[in-house]
Amino acid sequence: MKAVSGVFRSRADAQHALSQLRSIGLRDDQVTVLTPENTDKGIQSVPTEAAEQPGMGKAIGAVLGGSAGFSGAALVMAAIPGVGPITAIGLLGSAVLGAAGAGIGAVAGGKFENSMTKGLPEDELFVYEDALRQGRSVVIAMAADEAEASKFRELLNAEGTETVDAAREQWWTGMRDAESEHYSTHGEKSGDNEKYYRLGFESALHARTRCKEYDQVMGEMNAAIRELERGNPGVDVATPFTRGYERGRDYYQQLCGKSKAA
Repeated sequence: MKAVSGVFRSRADAQHALSQLRSIGLRDDQVTVLTPENTDKGIQSVPTEAAEQPGMGKAIGAVLGGSAGFSGAALVMAAIPGVGPITAIGLLGSAVLGAAGAGIGAVAGGKFENSMTKGLPEDELFVYEDALRQGRSVVIAMAADEAEASKFRELLNAEGTETVDAAREQWWTGMRDAESEHYSTHGEKSGDNEKYYRLGFESALHARTRCKEYDQVMGEMNAAIRELERGNPGVDVATPFTRGYERGRDYYQQLCGKSKAA
């Protein structure tokens, strides 16, 4: 499976893209919309089923049936650490929220398998989260092969999506100035340092590594550094990469702290 994703500035645009994907036969376990918060009274009145696990956020609740304009859909509400309340459609939405570290609750949590997230790029989850944090919505469709993925991309582009790559660059543009003092310290020129620093920073935000100290993921990080060193002989990759990882870890922990305080 291969994930095809798009970021939309409005929930209405995301819903329209969803309806277009459904019109070509996609099921709720193949496509989802993630949208921040929800003002729908029907959803807010549903009792919360709290589920606290290590590293997981509290479940806000799970709703089955049409609501909040998502006619005929199974809806799930959950809290993503560092983001806050999110509404998602269907079983794929449950799987994505679970992969992002949200506690979904017993009602939704037992209804999907880990196989549903195969093909979902872990290194994109933080980009989805940043888009949601900015009030935008994310559409994700799972394609069986590259030919189907290309078809989905064309449909999302026709609907006016912003690509995940563009959203990733927008995220870093917002971070760049604040982080420059960290990748340009000790009299070093920024240049390639920024590139390797950013790779380390992003690595700390990957779903499988975030909230972990560097020594907990030492093997994986060293493998990434060695790969960079092979492609850049004679360049000090390890220093900016490690510094970026440590800063990325702190950044994510700060986001989680802010969402808990809220």
